[in-house]
Amino acid sequence: MKTVDSYNFAGKRALIRVDFNVPLNEKFEITDDTRIQATLPTIRKILADGGSCILMSHLGRPKDGPTEKYSLKHLINPLSVILGVSVKFADDCIGESAYDQATTLQPGEILLLENLRFYKQEEKGDVDFAEKLSKLGDVWVNDAFGTAHRAHASTAVIGQFFEDRICGYVMQAEIDNAQRILEHAERPFTAIMGGAKISDKILIIERLLDKVDNLIIGGGMTYTFTKALGGKIGKSLLEADKQELALEILKKAKAKGVNIIMPVDNVCADAFSNDANRQIVATGQIPDGWEGLDIGPETIALFEEVVRTSKTILWNGPMGVFEFPNFAIGTDAIAKAVVKATEENGAFSLIGGGDSASAINNAGYGDRVSYVSTGGGALLEYMEGKELPGVAALA
Repeated sequence: MKTVDSYNFAGKRALIRVDFNVPLNEKFEITDDTRIQATLPTIRKILADGGSCILMSHLGRPKDGPTEKYSLKHLINPLSVILGVSVKFADDCIGESAYDQATTLQPGEILLLENLRFYKQEEKGDVDFAEKLSKLGDVWVNDAFGTAHRAHASTAVIGQFFEDRICGYVMQAEIDNAQRILEHAERPFTAIMGGAKISDKILIIERLLDKVDNLIIGGGMTYTFTKALGGKIGKSLLEADKQELALEILKKAKAKGVNIIMPVDNVCADAFSNDANRQIVATGQIPDGWEGLDIGPETIALFEEVVRTSKTILWNGPMGVFEFPNFAIGTDAIAKAVVKATEENGAFSLIGGGDSASAINNAGYGDRVSYVSTGGGALLEYMEGKELPGVAALA
């Protein structure tokens, strides 16, 4: 696999698949530019070599072709400021206008293409569409790990049209850090799995049972475990058909000598609202009409102690409904514990994208852990052992 460092881009037009799927407010202003910041080293290396950059990305999930809300033109000015270069824009990602601008691009210049998903062929992995995109550049760089698990035209199919297929810095860092967790973890190794559903995490949990010393389970999925064990969960989130699976996970963990740590108390509410009435109850004792929305103080202390003594930490999924400030206390406490283990004990900490990345970045701790993945679903699939089309296409 060719890497950015091993390639000289002088005189080359680099067609770069980036992940600029950033959140915008009602004024079309970027509210979190983490994904853009992550791609800057790749872009700057290409420009420093004397190459030019043609950036292609998706934004949101447009359903019926071009949509103002999802136009990448909203990124032109902020990108120009961040990069210190006047970014050009093509109001299409294929066609004559895009081709003309791409072929006349000079070294040091940057061209941003319009949203790839304005064409349904992108997500369908259409070969003809991929070939049209390929005409825009001399070399293909894939730096969009967040979409690497999709066999889309720009993320995987396009690779066949290039002799030089380059792994960008973001892609390389994601793979390297995931491999460090999976193959070279220093012990004790603790995985913290949160989020809503067991079904979303079952494959990675099962694989991690062969790797970890401790498995902390938090978030909405805990109530399915609690119910399966005979506890009362009120109207908490429940995957009724996954109760046997929950018990099977506990059985497998015990057989493999993995220490499973689950909540001993919960913060529950009488409504799904930040302003709902709250009470702390022991796990398995949630009253009828109430629902668990966060871990309780005893659980926080229990989880913190396990994290504090760990040398490798993987965290994927919040401990509660962290979007509500009154129920973000558990998630924030875990974030602080991971930071403390990293800074004071030298632990290696990987934050596994998605809500976990949002939680740690929103709390201002993103630069105080070892690595924050931009990948979410892609990271999970990679760690589950699946081949990612976007990575395979770089071979």
